[in-house]
Amino acid sequence: MKILMILNDPPYGTERSYNGLRLAKALAREKAEVSLFLMADAVTCARRGQKVPQGYYNLELMLKSVSRNGDLLLCGTCMDARGLTDEDLVEGAQRSTMEALAQRTLEADRVLVF
Repeated sequence: MKILMILNDPPYGTERSYNGLRLAKALAREKAEVSLFLMADAVTCARRGQKVPQGYYNLELMLKSVSRNGDLLLCGTCMDARGLTDEDLVEGAQRSTMEALAQRTLEADRVLVF
């Protein structure tokens, strides 16, 4: 099954992106083909070099785990608005477009939005 997950919220301050990634990891363990598309403040979830307090979740590590078995795409316009460059991103993350999101949406069996 192909699942597209769209994340919108920042990495920290709310837990929506965290919970979306928890679900993405669980779906991947169940052999679903999971693609992630990060837009709006969620593009900052893919920032390389995140430092968090000991014992706190780290979305950089979670994204790396999910991207090993699926695509990790980021809205290029949203990246530009937040000053993120391709060099700022975790390994496996790719700048993308609305056209690519539209195509992934049409190809997906399920679309989940966080």
